[in-house]
Amino acid sequence: MFWQSLQVAFEIFCSHVEQVENSFFSGSYALDIYRKVPKDLTQPTYTGAVVSIICCVFMLFLFLSELKGFIATEIVNELYVDDPDKNSGGKIDVSLNISLPNLHCDLVGLDIQDEMGRHEVGHIDNSMKVPLNHGHGCRFEGEFTINKVPGNFHVSTHSATAQPQSPDMTHVIHKLAFGEKLQVQNVQGAFNALGGADRLVSNPLASHDYILKIVPTVYEDLSGKQRFSYQYTVANKEYVAYSHTGRIIPAIWYRYDLSPITVKYTEKRQPLYRFITTICAIIGGTFTVAGIIDSCIFTASEAWKKIQIGKMS
Repeated sequence: MFWQSLQVAFEIFCSHVEQVENSFFSGSYALDIYRKVPKDLTQPTYTGAVVSIICCVFMLFLFLSELKGFIATEIVNELYVDDPDKNSGGKIDVSLNISLPNLHCDLVGLDIQDEMGRHEVGHIDNSMKVPLNHGHGCRFEGEFTINKVPGNFHVSTHSATAQPQSPDMTHVIHKLAFGEKLQVQNVQGAFNALGGADRLVSNPLASHDYILKIVPTVYEDLSGKQRFSYQYTVANKEYVAYSHTGRIIPAIWYRYDLSPITVKYTEKRQPLYRFITTICAIIGGTFTVAGIIDSCIFTASEAWKKIQIGKMS
């Protein structure tokens, strides 16, 4: 039984092959997939013209939308655990700009210390003091480096030769940023979270603690070039400190710690082959749908004409 069924199937297959060969070599070209449309199906109509115009406008709109998306770049972000800038030597660049409108420049200083044993009082490299309020105040601008370990830097009068009786630590922070400066329109990050912080109405004798959590950030453009910066979150408190000897000299503390999580932003653009595929899909799909709509309208119109003729007769 099995062999008989197999023999019948083989005979059917052979007969189909023979029919294909005969039709191909006889000049009928049955395998042509680009067959011509009969002339009676290419009759122009007003409805077809309207559908064609709408179809072209719609395709143009979709094409321009896809072209805009192809030209524009997309920012993709990801998180991972690593030290991205291994060539930095374990250092982070810091840029600080702060105004103390009620403290003389001779009293203002920057101190840096961390868990690696660094303890620097009165840091002056790459720093500038600009007098304010006719010399009664001071704006401190400085650029320095810190180690990639927990620590702090603070603005105080510790480095002054003579300590004032009542130092006024009210201040405005114009800028506090770490790493390279990123000016990317589509990246909204906390790269200068303390920029604009105003403490002018606080207690003049109070110390200010800013606790920073620094997050490494990498930005990679379309060419593969990477830029390394740092975002940070901040919490702050204000207090007047005392010890058994009396009131402790106030200061503006920036206590920092590094997050092990790195944020990476990557510029990406839609590949060309996907853009071409989408355009082909738009053109083919629009023509197909428009053809179906036009065919339905034409068929319905012809049927209605036949009904009218039948009623008239």
